[in-house]
Amino acid sequence: MTSTPHRTADDGSRRRGRRPAGEDTRTALLEAARAEFADGGFGGATVRAIATRAGVDAAMVNHWFGGKDQLFAEAVLQVPFDLAEVVATVTSYGRDRLGEGIVRTFVGLWDGAGGDRFTALIRSVTANPEAMRTLRAVLVAKVIGPVAAAADTDRPELRASLCASQVVGLGMARYVARFEPLSSADPDTVVAAVAPTLQRYLTGDLDHP
Repeated sequence: MTSTPHRTADDGSRRRGRRPAGEDTRTALLEAARAEFADGGFGGATVRAIATRAGVDAAMVNHWFGGKDQLFAEAVLQVPFDLAEVVATVTSYGRDRLGEGIVRTFVGLWDGAGGDRFTALIRSVTANPEAMRTLRAVLVAKVIGPVAAAADTDRPELRASLCASQVVGLGMARYVARFEPLSSADPDTVVAAVAPTLQRYLTGDLDHP
């Protein structure tokens, strides 16, 4: 008999990590986590609920991710995505177009996820300080920070923080509050409107308009 994701073994224990038709347990957990975090934020989503949605034992969360924090980081903040590749993509635009590179890259990622990933991120970081620390570690220190450093200007940490504020604000308006016409604007329109501000944050004079 072919087993289903929720079928138990003869001894009553749940099947651990083996999914039918060659489905990958890790991928199933990531997909389930995104849905749970989008529904209830970091605090509301439990390891058991995520595992149940994925059809695996809760122990698989620790096995693959070491706990809810890392699962959140990978599922919602896309860690580990190839951080070096993201930074390389942005910096490939050249110093005078770094702002465009940031906006186009982030809008592409969020639009591709239908905005749900960003919505889950906002719900989680506003309700849980651990999630906020994860966001800072990934968005500022690992992504925007290196881009600001590549701009080779003064006060790179301040510049990175300013860029992060713009990126998060854009995500809030486009995917959470859904301000129109920004929410439905095509990426080129968003890039043209927002990228110059990010570019000034990265390479402009912060002491004068």
